Amino acid sequence: MIITHSQHDIATPTGNMRTYIYQPEEEGNYPCVIFYSEIFQQTAPIARSAAIMASHGFIVLVPEVFHELNPIGTVLGYDDAGKDKGNEDKWAKPLEHHDSDTQALVDFAQTLDNYSGKIGTMGVCIGGHLAYRAALNNNILAAACLYPTDIHSNTLPCDEGNDSLTRTPDIKGELLMIFGKQDPHVPDEGRMKIHQHLLKSKNTFTWHEFNAQHAFMRDEGERYDAALALQVYSMVVQLFKRKLT
Repeated sequence: MIITHSQHDIATPTGNMRTYIYQPEEEGNYPCVIFYSEIFQQTAPIARSAAIMASHGFIVLVPEVFHELNPIGTVLGYDDAGKDKGNEDKWAKPLEHHDSDTQALVDFAQTLDNYSGKIGTMGVCIGGHLAYRAALNNNILAAACLYPTDIHSNTLPCDEGNDSLTRTPDIKGELLMIFGKQDPHVPDEGRMKIHQHLLKSKNTFTWHEFNAQHAFMRDEGERYDAALALQVYSMVVQLFKRKLT
């Protein structure tokens, strides 16, 4: 499926949010997927992932997750300086601001002429957490959370009792949880903590752990597992085809 690429600055309560839009070129109505990036924002690997999803028949929105904290268009490098700045941003932005970003993205999707009216989320690393978090919004019908960080540890700033793990019972959409067993950012005990909360809350979810490291989906760097990435893309597409079409 041939796709097109554009961008739009969406107004949010905390400032304009540059959002990259990938969508099928062919006329028709398509479901929307909000794709939350890593701390580095829209890098080349994130752009390629968004294009892959769009080519399966989705309107994919890639927001700059730290738009309040950086000039529009900022992309951080996969190096120590980029990692340090991205983590600084991660610890500076309250989850409540991510919530208002999600609502702004949902509202924006509803203005698109080719939007079918159904929307889901996906994300990698902190973006996996944000996809999970976004599912608190009742408009989100499904969320694919790929090696989501900081859910188990409650290390992102938020009001007391408003952390994502505590709010798990409020998630109504179906969740796809993907983890690498060699991921130091989400160790065994952290994964089990999330799993137990999902069971206790009676969420609808599927759970998959692979022999893989953190960021195994990123097609840049030594941790990339191409065969596994293809498998996970297929799982994500199947979830969204089932829940959003």
